[in-house]
Amino acid sequence: MSSSHHATPGHDLVLYAHPFSSYCQKVLVALYENGTPFEWRLLSQDQPQVLQEWAALWPLQRMPVLVDAGRTIVEASIIIEYLGLHHPGPVSLLPTNARSALDVRSMDRFFDNYISTPQQKIVFDSLRPEAERDARGVGDARAMLDTAYSWLDKYMADREWAAGDRFSLADCGAAPFLFYADWTHRIDTSFAHVIAYRQRLLARPSFARAVDEARPYRPLFPLGAPARD
Repeated sequence: MSSSHHATPGHDLVLYAHPFSSYCQKVLVALYENGTPFEWRLLSQDQPQVLQEWAALWPLQRMPVLVDAGRTIVEASIIIEYLGLHHPGPVSLLPTNARSALDVRSMDRFFDNYISTPQQKIVFDSLRPEAERDARGVGDARAMLDTAYSWLDKYMADREWAAGDRFSLADCGAAPFLFYADWTHRIDTSFAHVIAYRQRLLARPSFARAVDEARPYRPLFPLGAPARD
């Protein structure tokens, strides 16, 4: 584990995560936006003890998992909201105004459900033995991504960030999800607003850091990581 993947032990916050995971990156962006100190527990096959701790904390074995002084918090969006409540920093990722916060949560769900979910369907299907693959499901997932890109392109035509005029929880998810979606099902050049938004996200220091930390793991991408980004 490289030093960039580990904060000094002894922090209240412990994050069980892997740097190449999109949902882990979503939380890392929030942590990096605010310079929030945490201890990293790298989820890796060569660290069986950490994997056992993680499975005991969250038997569904989905990452990331945050532990705060003995309290376990799961699900990336909830972790980010939790951090805003209990470990706030200079960057507020969810508006205090309830209506504005609903707009952020709505876009957060969009990126989770209509960008990340179909993207992961395609990737996970590629890991199956040939006889167990789901060609219809993959076709549906690709169609869903095209529809989502098309809608997002119109939506982003006159805005910088996903909701409101500031970087928010919704952008924390959009960054890794659009990053990997373009690798998996290329964003058509006609969707110029989506491509430009993805580039703004890649230029954001918090996400640029997460992308750089994940670079050593690119050979793990089952579809073959493109030689860009």
